[in-house]
Amino acid sequence: MIRTLSILCLFLTVSLSARQSDSARMAALGERLAEYYQTLRHESLSVQKQECDFLIESTADSLLKQFVALDIYDHFRNSEVMGSENVAVHVFDRWFASGDIRMKNDTDFAEARTFADFNRRSLIGENAPSLQMKTMDSAPFELFGERDSSGRFRILYFYDTDCSKCRLESASIDALLRRSSYPVEFYAVYVGDDHASWKEYADRHLAVDGAVHLWDPSLDSDFQRKYGVTKTPRLFLIAPDGTILGRNLDSEALKTLLDGIFAERELKYGGPESEALYDGIFSASSGKPSVGEVKGIADYIADRTLGRGDTLMFRQMAGDYLYYLSAHPSEGSKEGLRYHIGKNILSSDVWKSADDTMKVVGFAQIMSDLLAKAAPGTEVPDIRVPGELYTWRGEKNVCMRLGKLKKDFNIIIFYAEGCEVCAEEKSAARALLRGDSYFQDAHRTASSVRQSLQPDPRDINVFMVNVDRIMTEDPSLATRLMDSFDLSSLPYILITDAG
Repeated sequence: MIRTLSILCLFLTVSLSARQSDSARMAALGERLAEYYQTLRHESLSVQKQECDFLIESTADSLLKQFVALDIYDHFRNSEVMGSENVAVHVFDRWFASGDIRMKNDTDFAEARTFADFNRRSLIGENAPSLQMKTMDSAPFELFGERDSSGRFRILYFYDTDCSKCRLESASIDALLRRSSYPVEFYAVYVGDDHASWKEYADRHLAVDGAVHLWDPSLDSDFQRKYGVTKTPRLFLIAPDGTILGRNLDSEALKTLLDGIFAERELKYGGPESEALYDGIFSASSGKPSVGEVKGIADYIADRTLGRGDTLMFRQMAGDYLYYLSAHPSEGSKEGLRYHIGKNILSSDVWKSADDTMKVVGFAQIMSDLLAKAAPGTEVPDIRVPGELYTWRGEKNVCMRLGKLKKDFNIIIFYAEGCEVCAEEKSAARALLRGDSYFQDAHRTASSVRQSLQPDPRDINVFMVNVDRIMTEDPSLATRLMDSFDLSSLPYILITDAG
């Protein structure tokens, strides 16, 4: 659509040439080009570059080509739209520096080359050039070096103490950062060489907590060329990965960018997409991953998102993982969930919104409380419970204390009537007593116990508790059991020893 318009612009302009003078012809073309630039405003920088190249290439007449190229260059060079410099530098490099098109005179060409040289490395989308600077006490300090691992958004501000506009901008930036809680780092670079004046200015106008004050009085870092600091103030916003997100900013434009980045967004967790994602990740484990596998994914989420400053993606993935693990009560999932909650949820400071508190932090606290019940390594609550006791000698209905199961391997199964998985686990447990099968449970497979320790069926107790029956006949006992064990998902299986 845009390319069709560019051809149309040229066609209409050239078609007027038979009836118009050269000046009128160029004026008409200039008007159409101005309209064309408006259509490009919302396109990406790569599209804008491509369209400008096509527009220049489409012009056969050499004088007309020069007019179009210069008009494009001047427009993007002088535009106040952030990022326009990218297109101006591209047009200069592609058409003028290459010699394909000449500028009006050598003076214009030299000025355009200087502009390109002083802006090329600090364009939006480029990696922020590294700087070897010094702190106020003369300690060396490197910005955006190869080992840079800040993981946060950074504000880079160049200023001079004698610049009146800098005083206004400094006051605005100082106020913005003081009244906000943006998780950013602030680097203020003084471009002069008067240490006393610098310190006084920094203390009075840029005393933001955590601000890093830098300078390079010997100009060894070449910061002027790298960041186009031909005048001050000069303000940049750098992404955690070192990409330049904003340049030639003022405090209001900076606030707009930061508000957009750190705006609270209502996220939805535990959807079918995340379920499918983690199912695929743990498919090799048949849905029962080890504790190490679950912890490894929790670490990976933090490293690949929060470690790079992407708090939004961290919140989404960590929340999804919380919901996924809570719905998959295998031993590995439960122990890994405990780790994930401790590391990525309850100890992280990114969960600040009311929505986060309700959907993630609150839910994590509930799950943490449930996981604390009958945790591995703790004593079994000594509650007297009716149930079915199976041994190698047979079975009987008894009412006994759970802490009195004193054989080497005691398997306690809380089950619900009509639950197919519960029936399978009960059957497998009885088979284990016969020594002809392996017991598969949701916490720890007795098959692995058998393979590693070869338990004798005479050393095994299997105690089965009908939760539905207890809830109907003895609600107070049901409440005690709910308080002691995580019976939110059945079957719930414990393996204890004689201790």
